[in-house]
Amino acid sequence: MKFSKLSQLFLVSTIGLLVATLLTSCEITTIDYVFVASSQGSGSGTAGQIQTYDADSETGALRTGQPAVASGGSSPVAMAVSSDYQNLYVANQGNNSVVHFAIAGNGALTQKDAITTSTTPVSLAVNQANSYLYVVSGTTSATLTAYALSSGTIGAATASEPLSLGTVSSSYGGDTIIPTGVFALANNEAVYVSAYDKSAYNPGQSTSSRANPGWVFAFAVSSGGALTPTSGSPFKAGVKPSGLAAEPTNRFVYVTDFASNELIAYSIQAGYNLNFLLNGPFKTGNEPQALAIDPRGLYIYVANSLDNTVSAFIINVGTGTPSTVSAATVNGSTSTDTTPVAVVVDASLGRFVYTANHLGNSVSGFELNPSSGALGATVATPYPSGDQPSAIVSVPNGSHSVQVVTP
Repeated sequence: MKFSKLSQLFLVSTIGLLVATLLTSCEITTIDYVFVASSQGSGSGTAGQIQTYDADSETGALRTGQPAVASGGSSPVAMAVSSDYQNLYVANQGNNSVVHFAIAGNGALTQKDAITTSTTPVSLAVNQANSYLYVVSGTTSATLTAYALSSGTIGAATASEPLSLGTVSSSYGGDTIIPTGVFALANNEAVYVSAYDKSAYNPGQSTSSRANPGWVFAFAVSSGGALTPTSGSPFKAGVKPSGLAAEPTNRFVYVTDFASNELIAYSIQAGYNLNFLLNGPFKTGNEPQALAIDPRGLYIYVANSLDNTVSAFIINVGTGTPSTVSAATVNGSTSTDTTPVAVVVDASLGRFVYTANHLGNSVSGFELNPSSGALGATVATPYPSGDQPSAIVSVPNGSHSVQVVTP
């Protein structure tokens, strides 16, 4: 018996719905809570929301957990979690806010406090000591700001550093720098920010600068939270760096280049300066938007927003060189739903990878082979989310151990 394409699509959709229903109705052992920030409605002024999912310890499958909560503003774009997994921070671009939520043992979120930033927040990071929240903001001028944290509560700004190319050349000092990501080293001693020069890279529009477009800014953190640019900062980073991360031993930094379809790798030198790895950069899928490193520091996963794939890399622990995981699928990529813009590895087991799919209105799940880094789809993936999800984080269920790497 032959089916039309429409009939086949209906059958597949029906089967997926039935499987998802069974997952929801059956008891699972929750290993992690996965939080996803998205827009609740289609209008630009509508409130954002944070959805909670329970992740099954055996399969990695997600089901709806605690009720969704308002993000505290509109257009949430980034989230960060404290290292003790008791606090969640959300950046809302619609009202220039950063909102703090307490995370209960059952995954429930309770809004606690909030701050308003002077310019549009773009990305967040919390240091390992949970003493500072780092916020990069700005759409016409870029700034890194450090806020003191006390038991999760956001306090006063302790440092604020503009991101400028004036130290590279005085003629570039007025260029428009657009921040894209921020990452705090596990040892609490340095912070890195990825950004690009819109004056030099502005597709379809005129440019006014001959500077290199992509950059990573490096700052040493001193007592009291003061930020000091390292002696060599900023460092060239391709054309349009879109995200960055460091492995947990504080030796290597990795940056995705959205415009060049590459992963750029650096070794961390004395004074927290960066040097390119000589055998890089490394090919990704098209328009890599974000990356995540597993808790053991062995694998890198890159969300390719145009390809709707995840690229998998294994890190050479001696040299930091990332190599494509050939066992994942062809070219080391695995299909997601439409336009993955954020990716996370589960914090508890380090066995599952999830992407927030901006135009798919969904979350895609993958099981990570801990021996090879290869990925396989989880049961019933993708999982429905709110409209246009933009950020995703993972928090362990409190009754389970967490993967830890000591620098």
